[in-house]
Amino acid sequence: MNMTQFFQGKAVLITGASSGIGEELAWQLGQAGAQLTLAARRRELLEKLAQRIAAAGTAPLVVQCDVTQDGSLQKAVEESVGHWGKLDVTIANAGFGVVGALKKLSVEDYRRQFETNVFGVLRTIYAALPEIEKSKGNIAIIGSVSGWAATPGASPYNMSKFAVRALANAITPELALSGVKVTLISPGFVASDIRRVDNQGQFHVHAKEPIPAWLIKPTDKAARQILRAIAKGKRETIITGHGKALVFLERFMPWVIRAFSRKIAAGRGAYRSEPKDGN
Repeated sequence: MNMTQFFQGKAVLITGASSGIGEELAWQLGQAGAQLTLAARRRELLEKLAQRIAAAGTAPLVVQCDVTQDGSLQKAVEESVGHWGKLDVTIANAGFGVVGALKKLSVEDYRRQFETNVFGVLRTIYAALPEIEKSKGNIAIIGSVSGWAATPGASPYNMSKFAVRALANAITPELALSGVKVTLISPGFVASDIRRVDNQGQFHVHAKEPIPAWLIKPTDKAARQILRAIAKGKRETIITGHGKALVFLERFMPWVIRAFSRKIAAGRGAYRSEPKDGN
């Protein structure tokens, strides 16, 4: 069974669907004939995406949702099941990155990071799980290679993604007992808006991309890899070549990562500042 056959007629809920990887996943799932529920905070962007998908196939359901708010995910799942009659796949994609040197951050910065990237994932799983168990479906969690190899200047983000990977590793065998498949997606640098979102979670449309273009994987190619991994029921998939290299080094040659991290920490301009419009 190929990716299109797997997702055709499947009811899929995606958090963080308004931009970046989530937006592209929604578009490709729409092309595959999935029954989509698009969830995110920015409803206007979801509506535009839904119109584009509807013009080429089945109109998605749009639900404004904030993964940091208790009850928001339950409402999204209820609306999705009420509309489609079932829920087969949930993709916990919503997330952002808090960056900066330890001395420039506060406990509140770390708490804000975990509220979205960790507890937001947990809220999504808890809300969707009863329906996913009924359908013996799939849960996909968008992690990061930062959950394998931590780098200076991004400790809140690194911590959140390490936590998400630990969560996925722990619950995969647990949920397998009820027929639910969990797939952890660990991307490297993929074209998205995440690096244009500041430490407060605010999007800056004109912020420059800090990562060299040659290192960034196109969103459409990354999304295809993600959907193939979900369709195959993989436990984890690493997206991007440099991501696979980092994971390999962390597993088998960790001293290389440590030496590289020391150079980053010692170098001037090691820490990316928050993105600002026009800067």
